[in-house]
Amino acid sequence: MSEEKLGFFGRLKAGLAKTRDNIVGSMDDIFSGSSAIDEDFYEELEEVLIMGDIGVKATGKILDDLRVAVKENRIKEPSACKQYLIDAIKKQMAVSETAYAFEHEQSVVLIIGVNGVGKTTSVGKLAGKLKANGRKVIIAAADTFRAAAGEQLAEWANRAGVEMIGGAEGSDPAAVVFDAVNAAKARKADVLLCDTAGRLHNKKNLMEELKKINRIIDREFPDAHRENLVVLDGTTGQNALAQAREFGEVADLTGIILTKLDGTAKGGIAVAIQSELNVPVKYIGVGESIDDLQKFDADAFVDALFELR
Repeated sequence: MSEEKLGFFGRLKAGLAKTRDNIVGSMDDIFSGSSAIDEDFYEELEEVLIMGDIGVKATGKILDDLRVAVKENRIKEPSACKQYLIDAIKKQMAVSETAYAFEHEQSVVLIIGVNGVGKTTSVGKLAGKLKANGRKVIIAAADTFRAAAGEQLAEWANRAGVEMIGGAEGSDPAAVVFDAVNAAKARKADVLLCDTAGRLHNKKNLMEELKKINRIIDREFPDAHRENLVVLDGTTGQNALAQAREFGEVADLTGIILTKLDGTAKGGIAVAIQSELNVPVKYIGVGESIDDLQKFDADAFVDALFELR
């Protein structure tokens, strides 16, 4: 494991401490305190998982898998169930390798999400990551409504060492994307990352804006691989799930960036979102530095949660 990955795992483990207290301690009590694997045992586990923000749908699937494993392996002792439960959670969270195809193709990535979730920061960190992997990246500052969004993004572009195409505050975001797409083609960029405005309360406008942006990309860059990544704040738990659903109504979501997982008791939401929406968590963030956004690894996440390494 590289030093960067190891460092990130350590931060992830530390960041999930509150989630661990919220879920794992209660689970261990059930494993050690139950006398039999009966309906009461499953109901208690169900309660812990749901209270831990893992969500009703994911919890149902995890417990179905556990029941199958218990039957197939003829397990009698509740304490022997823990590893099977861990495996069932990992299965719910697995992300296929094809999820990151855009990193190796010429692609346009729209980053969407409400303001305050770490959207602009995520654009900057992702740009830095791609650049470090030898990709030529251009950022489009298409969030022209939020004061200082452009300046904040310019700072990140500078830190990541990538070009940025912006527009004046209040200018048409679609026009910024048009300029950025043409710059990306002319300069033979590998990845164009577009920061977009995060207004959910005015869904109709947002919908029209995203449609307009999509039309421009379709017309100007028809062969580009397309991604729509929604940025969600891990500390908001079920509210993040509701936001993802709403954005799913205005855009065809291909992945999730889950930020602020350090220091939240609601880290279980990572399991719920993926299961409820059938959209993979592709990146997670556990801090402020440029290295604190990493590809999501289900095994590492669950191992960090249960302190398995």
